[in-house]
Amino acid sequence: MNWQNIKVSEDNTYFTLEGKQVFGKRFIEILKFHSPGLAPVKDMSGSYHIDSEGNELYKERYSRTFGFYCNRAAVMKATSWFHLTEKGERAYNENYSWTGNYQENKCAIRDNENNYFHIDLDGKRLYDPNFIYCGDYKDGYACVKSSDGFYRHIDSDGKFLNDKSFLDLGIFHKNFATAMDNGGWFHIDKSGNEIYKQRYLAVEPFYNGFALVTRFKNQKRIINEIGVEVHLLS
Repeated sequence: MNWQNIKVSEDNTYFTLEGKQVFGKRFIEILKFHSPGLAPVKDMSGSYHIDSEGNELYKERYSRTFGFYCNRAAVMKATSWFHLTEKGERAYNENYSWTGNYQENKCAIRDNENNYFHIDLDGKRLYDPNFIYCGDYKDGYACVKSSDGFYRHIDSDGKFLNDKSFLDLGIFHKNFATAMDNGGWFHIDKSGNEIYKQRYLAVEPFYNGFALVTRFKNQKRIINEIGVEVHLLS
């Protein structure tokens, strides 16, 4: 059975293939299949993963299970979080108070002292500094919140991408990131420089050269990559 064709029912309790229920079972909760063809499910016995034939991947049960990313799945057992491999085995020995999903073979975690940092596929820290918060890596960079309360971008070695800091920050998408200062939201390049002067209540990432922005009176506009408002959304 091709796992890529298996769908989740509207109530998230069973799987379907070509509109028909498969595996002959309803669950308390399910999530969709991810590569390499495994899905998180929950029934009366607890949370675990199944393969594309509906067979359990392992006998162990967890408080919560999540999808596989980079062949690693985040699981929660009691109050401890860690990752499993695609064989259903622990990827490393450490326990955390929370784990994210792997992106680009790196994962954001929160330790038992509420420090955030990133680990590799074997659970090893990528760098020494701790952060108040960190997000997923995308295209080689991640957003972090430092102890001074400001947000910055870091590279895969945990080094700051530039010397700029912001009140809030988004990931890079097609060479630009969303950022916020005391004036509001705007877009920056990889040097941390603003690409236009105006500020907005909200901005979205650029999509094929244009971005949706919201003025402070909730008027929505489309801007181009130099900040020119090219279209008013009525």
